[in-house]
Amino acid sequence: MFTGIIECLATVTNIEKENTNVHYTFKAPITNELKIDQSVAHNGVCLTVVAINDDEYTVTAIKETLDRSNLGNLSVGDKVNLERCTKIGARLDGHIVQGHVDTVGICKSIKEVDGSWEFGINYNSDDITVEKGSITINGTSLTVVDSKDGYFSVAIIPYTYENTYFKYLKEGEQVNLEFDIVGKYVAKLMAKRN
Repeated sequence: MFTGIIECLATVTNIEKENTNVHYTFKAPITNELKIDQSVAHNGVCLTVVAINDDEYTVTAIKETLDRSNLGNLSVGDKVNLERCTKIGARLDGHIVQGHVDTVGICKSIKEVDGSWEFGINYNSDDITVEKGSITINGTSLTVVDSKDGYFSVAIIPYTYENTYFKYLKEGEQVNLEFDIVGKYVAKLMAKRN
């Protein structure tokens, strides 16, 4: 389990394809704290550390993960948001994030608004957002500002903008979306009642 509070950015240093799997090697400031078999969220995707070599570590993404996320778009030199799993007894500063991406969205708009930023995201799924509800974009826990069918926006404070992938995000780029787990359960229960 994760909280959506990004610890740092990691840089892709190598990509190796093996059948339908892809092995990604990253360089990150927290590599020396990682352990093999540890779960780490990369742009919101929970992946297992399979190798560590000095200041670099490797994870493997399977076809299902690549089909549901934007990881297949990564190139050497790209940056990703990084978060280690939550420790029991630690504060839950963001919201409950599983690290299981539901779908990708497209960044439709980026507006600077008096020192903060508003990002508009389009998506094509039956998942829903609600104003003031939680959403995870590339692993970052955020609050929905505007909510419509297939669209929502979020506001980004300067700290989040500077310390996550949002400062690199461009209009038209894919982002990983994980919808609020509580909302998903409520929607499923309501659908069963009909």
